Amino acid sequence: MELMEGGFDGLNLLALVWFLLCLNGYAWFAAYRARTTPCLASVLHLYRTDWMRRMLSRDTRIADTSVIANLERGVAFFASSTMLVLAGLLTVLGASEEAIAVVSDLPLVSPPTKLEWELKLLVLIGLFVYAFFKFTWSLRQYGFCSVLIGSAPTPQENPTESERHAFTERSARIISMAANNFNFGLRACYFSLALLGWFINAWVMMLLCAGVVYVLYHREFRSSTLRTLKESVADGATVDVN
Repeated sequence: MELMEGGFDGLNLLALVWFLLCLNGYAWFAAYRARTTPCLASVLHLYRTDWMRRMLSRDTRIADTSVIANLERGVAFFASSTMLVLAGLLTVLGASEEAIAVVSDLPLVSPPTKLEWELKLLVLIGLFVYAFFKFTWSLRQYGFCSVLIGSAPTPQENPTESERHAFTERSARIISMAANNFNFGLRACYFSLALLGWFINAWVMMLLCAGVVYVLYHREFRSSTLRTLKESVADGATVDVN
């Protein structure tokens, strides 16, 4: 009861529940829908399988390792950026009273209590910590991909068809796992933008969360990029990569 009086009221608790529902609900929905409907994750997994199959026929794999290195650089950028954001949020948390005074002068902002402000910041910090763990795990998985490419049999070794198939499926799945964890980190960053609306008021945050869900769904299941990628794969092809 003390937390309700000095921290979150009913509307803010509703906003927090709505945020968690949007974040976790969309993750569950996207994983479930991807099993029966082509999406960016499933279609790109088919491309990665083709990539690994063609890689086995090449004597030199410099181009393949360069692609992995390029993907690692992108993930490393977001991981380091997340650390900078966390440092900034912790700084703001230590200067809550000054930050509240600045934000309270903005239009449409409901002046928060100090405890309410700090709880909102802690939720935002927790989201970026989650994103950081996802980005760093993705980074490590891309490192594992480099090891797999280094261990791939060469054409001179004449691997059997079953060996080629097993390597292709295994390596493509690891790359897709790395890409999926990167995607989870990006989703957390998108929802963090929606959380910023919470510092204005709870209704703005809930509206922005719904908007993020719409944008994510459109990009992953209805985008022109997906339609273009599907032109080179079998119609209706799906694969569970979660």
